[in-house]
Amino acid sequence: MQLEKLIDRRKTHSVKWYIEDQDIIPLCIADMDFQVSEEIVNAISHKALHGIYGYSTFCERYYDAVQYWWKTQYDWELKREWISFSPGIIPGINLLLKALTQPGDGVIVQDPVYYPFFSTIETQGCIILNNSLIYSNGAYEMNFEDFEEKASQPNTKVFILCSPHNPVGRVWTFEELRKIGEICDKHGVFVISDEMHGDLTYSGYKHIPFATVHPNHLKFSITCAAPSKTFNIAGMQSSIFIIPNKDVKEKYEGLLTGYGLMRPNAFAVEGTIAAYYKGLPWLQEVKGYLEENLQYVCSFLKEYIPSIKVVKPEATHLIWLDCRDLGIPHDKLHSFFLENVRVRLDEGMKFGRGGYGFERINIACPREVLTEALLRMKAAVKGKEETC
Repeated sequence: MQLEKLIDRRKTHSVKWYIEDQDIIPLCIADMDFQVSEEIVNAISHKALHGIYGYSTFCERYYDAVQYWWKTQYDWELKREWISFSPGIIPGINLLLKALTQPGDGVIVQDPVYYPFFSTIETQGCIILNNSLIYSNGAYEMNFEDFEEKASQPNTKVFILCSPHNPVGRVWTFEELRKIGEICDKHGVFVISDEMHGDLTYSGYKHIPFATVHPNHLKFSITCAAPSKTFNIAGMQSSIFIIPNKDVKEKYEGLLTGYGLMRPNAFAVEGTIAAYYKGLPWLQEVKGYLEENLQYVCSFLKEYIPSIKVVKPEATHLIWLDCRDLGIPHDKLHSFFLENVRVRLDEGMKFGRGGYGFERINIACPREVLTEALLRMKAAVKGKEETC
């Protein structure tokens, strides 16, 4: 299987693998250690062989590909005029907050959550309103009562929805999205829906775009997505922002142009077209492999390291690990894995107070790498327990 192939990324300027200590295994940062589909490689190679890499723009083939993907995967008929661009989700959300808020306005997030949301809100001079998720019996759910209390505050202007949720892996149900939408509509709160991981769902789960839940959602929501996590092409820096509200789209694109961020890189357009038209077989194979990796991690930890609990994800190639039973202070947990285990995870503390005692692990790697990391974890935890 091609996904089992070990590929050395250490000298490729990879952020994930750019580490001085060559013995450390990085299972952090949400990209995959799998080669992309042959169709994407061919499309990029053809573009590279052209030999000119000047300023690029979008074409009808690009828009057709985006519309094709959302129609075939989510039965959503996107209008061409809704589709906009950003070089990444976070740069785009920064501009959206600038368009939708004033300094001092409140922005709701549901921690533990993707940590760049926090700095993005603060950068725009806004106030972070934490509607913390409820963790019970190994699973997470929304606190709707607290959400409405925060949404009803007069200075609350925006809610950043993470759907599917990163890092806890929840695929929000139709009913959950409907309730959130009703509350936001009632109190005039605009929804920025980060749906970056929507294509990476596991068996038995289906991502529902927030904007499709009710026709009213089109008026007060923006959908942020990309082929980057889905097809492992984050370095192409091409995100898709679906903005049905004409006035908001004009404000956003004015800022995009003003900051000089309106053009894709030379390979983004062809890479996106190849991904959306020809990448589905590769994606299906990857999702099957991720599901096997997920089951492997769950079984291994249950048998050998029961003090680490898996918050079983419904989507994403990430697993949220409950490490509180290890008895390690939350501010020492990350260094324990890095120094004792020699595995770099994503530090749970960065995801908000709800992340204290947790770590996030990326399982999008060959099983051989994952096995070595788990064996190191087993040995380090055993050694800790023996010295206690």
